[in-house]
Amino acid sequence: MRRGRTTPARSAQPYGPATATAYGAGAGSGYAGDPRADAPQPTVTELYHAHRLRMVRLAVLLVDDLATAEDVVQDAFTALYRRHGEQISEVDNALGYLRTAVVNTSRSVLRRRRTARAWTPPAAAEVPSAEDHVVLDEAHREVLAALGRLTPRRRQVLVLRYWAELSEAEIATTLGISRGAVKSNASRALDALERILEGRI
Repeated sequence: MRRGRTTPARSAQPYGPATATAYGAGAGSGYAGDPRADAPQPTVTELYHAHRLRMVRLAVLLVDDLATAEDVVQDAFTALYRRHGEQISEVDNALGYLRTAVVNTSRSVLRRRRTARAWTPPAAAEVPSAEDHVVLDEAHREVLAALGRLTPRRRQVLVLRYWAELSEAEIATTLGISRGAVKSNASRALDALERILEGRI
């Protein structure tokens, strides 16, 4: 008698992270086995080492010079540490908190600078250091100069949108304005920046 072929039994596969990914349950799915779900919040020191240079570049685009930008970023990290300590588990979005602090401090610097320039003669230009060249070359000096001719609000919106790569909603939250205001400022800023770079202004 001819024996029929038997189909080997399918081995049971545990529903682990790899299986979850295959079924579309990737990051943010809330899968309990995902090690990222229980990842500890970074400390202030870890944030400083990971994001300081990025924050300095952001501040440079807002305040024009590296020394002031470094002070702005240092103040932002210091304020975070004084308010929450080294462990910042109470801060839901520490990076967003720092970004907002950098923008707000930069705005304060620009206000003080405008007041000071009203009665103080401009200081002699300093020769850029090697570190200045590293940061400012990457930020494109020509564009940086053009940004300085925009209104503060338009400049902030462009920097946050195209250099910090924030969404309209994130920019609105950071600057405390509506998403409609973000859109209109971005559109007008891009038009003005184009005219400046083309030498029409």
